[in-house]
Amino acid sequence: MESFTSFFDSQSSSSSSRNRWSYESLKNFRQISPVVQTHLKKVYLSLCCALVASAAGAYLHILWNIGGLLTTLGCVGSIAWLMSTPLYEEQKRMALLMAAALFKGASIGPLIELAIDFDPSIVIGAFVGCAMAFGCFSAAAMVARRREYLYLGGLLSSGLSILFWLHFASSIFGGSMALFKFEVYFGLLVFVGYIVVDTQDIIEMAHYGDLDYIKHALTLFADFVAVFVRILVIMLKNASDKEEKKKKKKKRN
Repeated sequence: MESFTSFFDSQSSSSSSRNRWSYESLKNFRQISPVVQTHLKKVYLSLCCALVASAAGAYLHILWNIGGLLTTLGCVGSIAWLMSTPLYEEQKRMALLMAAALFKGASIGPLIELAIDFDPSIVIGAFVGCAMAFGCFSAAAMVARRREYLYLGGLLSSGLSILFWLHFASSIFGGSMALFKFEVYFGLLVFVGYIVVDTQDIIEMAHYGDLDYIKHALTLFADFVAVFVRILVIMLKNASDKEEKKKKKKKRN
């Protein structure tokens, strides 16, 4: 009888220790060194500045209708210039990051303008939803064990390849609404996964001495924009479908 009760006591104590570990792990950043923590602060500060620059680019498109092929080429050119610039030219690389973000914001300006004309709350909702998803998945990647999710990089690369070939096939042979929805939702899943993988990859590279916070901020900026665009498209499509249903009901009545 004593052995029976001791068994249950040991089980309850081990379960409580597991619960205590899981709670403490949410606050445990000791596996991230102070140098890496400082690096992450710079990365996310640069990311916030890039998001402000992209918002300015979208606003400039709304004012002067500048978004299109030229701004897309300007974004690609700025990124290529940034990657070829030496690390010691920090101010120049930061300016190129802001220029790339500005051009990217202008490039997605037509989509944002369409959503604003339909319902301005869609843009706000999409941004808030994207920011919440980005924050949650980034925090999950930081709290998790080092290199725990890096194995997902291969799966996500395969998913990205599938998206590319689907888009290529639909542009040549024509697509359907079902294929479009699959591309949007599957793309959202892929880029949300990239938030986790890229965050852990940045932490791991920083541990090994790669402290290029501008390049890392560019990586996270690309993930953020990809998720934001897909959430915006989903919300805009759902709102337009509801509007069409209302019009059909009015015609019937």
